[in-house]
Amino acid sequence: MSDTAAASPGLVRREADSGEPAAPHTGLVRPRPQLRRARGRGYALAVRTVGPVLLLALWWVASATGLLTPDVLASPGAVVRAVGELWGNGQLPDALTISLTRSGLGLLIGLAAGLTLGITTGFTRLGDELLDSSLQTLRTIPFLSLVPLFMVWFGINETAKVLLIAVATTFPMYVSTSSGVRNTDPKLIEAMRSFGLGRLALVREVVLPGALPSLLAGLRLSMTLSVIALIAAEEINATAGIGYLMSQAQSYARTDVLAVCILVYGLLGLTADIVVRLLERLLMPWRTPQGATR
Repeated sequence: MSDTAAASPGLVRREADSGEPAAPHTGLVRPRPQLRRARGRGYALAVRTVGPVLLLALWWVASATGLLTPDVLASPGAVVRAVGELWGNGQLPDALTISLTRSGLGLLIGLAAGLTLGITTGFTRLGDELLDSSLQTLRTIPFLSLVPLFMVWFGINETAKVLLIAVATTFPMYVSTSSGVRNTDPKLIEAMRSFGLGRLALVREVVLPGALPSLLAGLRLSMTLSVIALIAAEEINATAGIGYLMSQAQSYARTDVLAVCILVYGLLGLTADIVVRLLERLLMPWRTPQGATR
C-alpha cells in the first residue's frame, strides 16, 4: 500500500466501493524495461578483429619507421615471405603435422585419464577416498618440473614428449569432471536407480549429460594446455616439429621464422578454443551464447 493510501484509508475504501481504478500518483514513474537490440554476427566479428588489426598496424608502422629493426623482430612482410618459403619447401607442413600428432596423442591420453579418474572419484565414495587426495597433490606440481625426470625415464624420444602433454592435460579434465559429476542432482540419480538403471547406464545416461558443461570447460582448459605443453615438450632435443624449426631459426637468428612459429602456436590455441565453442553450441543448444546478456 502506498504512503498516500496509508495516510488516507477512507480514499482506498471509496475506490473499492466505486469499482473505478485509482488515478496514478503524479510522483511515480512508469517502469520502462530496457530492450537491448540483438547484435548481428557480422558486427560481433568486426569488433573482435579490431584488436588484432590494431596490433598488426602498430607492428607494420614500427617496422616501416625503423623503430623495430629486423634483428629484433622481422616486419609483417618478411614474415609472410617466410611463410611462403617454409610452405614451399615443405618444412612448415611437415613440422605442423608432427606437432599436431604429438599434441593430439597427448591430449587424447590426458582426456581419457582425466575423464576416467573424475568419474571414479566423483561418483564413488571409495574412489574419492582412495584417489582424490593423491591426485590433488599431484596436480599442484608444475608439469614443467617433470621434464628432467621424463628425460631420465623415457629418454629424448617421442614418448617423453607425448607423456608430458598427457600429464599437463589430465588434471584440468579431472578436476572439471569430478566437480561436474558430484554436482549431478542426487534426486535424479536416486529416481533412475529406483527404475532399475545399472551403474554404467546411470553414468552414461544421467551423470555425464548432467556434467556436460563442466566436461566442456575441462576440455577447453586441457586443449589450451596441450598447446602450452607442446611448446615445452618440443624443447626436449626435438629433431622435427615446430619446436625444431624454432631451434634452427634461433641458431641462424631468423626472427621471421621465429615469428612464424609463434604465430602457428597462437593459431593452434585459437583453433582449439573455436572447436570447443562449436561443441558447446552443438551439444548444449539451449545455452545462451556468452555475452548475449551484456
